[in-house]
Amino acid sequence: MSAPIYNRVALIGLGLIASSMAHAMRADGLAGEIVGHAKSDETRKVALQIGICDRVYATAAEAVQGADLVVLAVPVGAMAAIAAEIGPHLAPGCTVTDVGSVKQAVIAAVAPFIPQGVHFIPGHPMAGTEYSGPRAGFATLYKNRWWLLTPDEATDAEALARLRSLLQAMGAKVDTMDAAHHDLVLAVVSHTPHLIAYTMVGVADHLAQVSNSEVIQYSATGFRDFTRIAASDPTMWRDVFLTNKEAVLDILGRFTEELFVLQRAIRMGDGDQLFDYFTRTRAIRRGIIEAGQDTSAPDFGRVPAVAVDAKA
Repeated sequence: MSAPIYNRVALIGLGLIASSMAHAMRADGLAGEIVGHAKSDETRKVALQIGICDRVYATAAEAVQGADLVVLAVPVGAMAAIAAEIGPHLAPGCTVTDVGSVKQAVIAAVAPFIPQGVHFIPGHPMAGTEYSGPRAGFATLYKNRWWLLTPDEATDAEALARLRSLLQAMGAKVDTMDAAHHDLVLAVVSHTPHLIAYTMVGVADHLAQVSNSEVIQYSATGFRDFTRIAASDPTMWRDVFLTNKEAVLDILGRFTEELFVLQRAIRMGDGDQLFDYFTRTRAIRRGIIEAGQDTSAPDFGRVPAVAVDAKA
């Protein structure tokens, strides 16, 4: 077991991401003490029952006191209010990070409330499942997954190195990039694909000539994977699209242009163009497998789903 990297870690928000962090830190002794805060009394009770926190608090202000690492694991839309609450209670030398899927909006919301002498290093783990709540977490969620950090030129090098060492000890691969570039990249690899998945599931829901039973019965194809993505937390994704709208709209416009190209090829019976297009896109899938970000196993490398209490 490793020596603790942080003496006291405060998890603000106790869903999938924070609970997985807690499990990973516990597995290797990376934190001396883990405390937490959640709005829901039931979530706080569950966090204690399953042992992801040593103590839980009814307010974020109480939870962060004395912590040398604070992780903001709340929806992007809630970041400003949480930052305003905890700002006066952060210990000098503490590091504050977040796990939001958007970075420019989070920086604008949080940075004004970070006092002098506290290090704010925005972050984003590129990992997750369609499940939520404290029971959904598991220690290996971050293994071989990218965790992106968006420090600026004023970020303390020692604080950055310490946070990086924690994330790597949890199994993550860490990279840094500019916040604006992060938001554009995520619009391509995550945000727009989620929007398309939500849309396709919505289209199926509105097709009166296709019964619900048929949609469910025959969904062991591409539609099934759309529904998995579309089952993600609605609050989180609402906030993502509202706070990264410029990048998402840019990529959505490019997607529409590509869709018109494919529509024309299908209408004109241009098999050569379709074959060439699908060959290029197939190569991207192979690149993802070669990069170790998925496997070539059936069902996209997924194991059978386990029962998860998503209401906790």
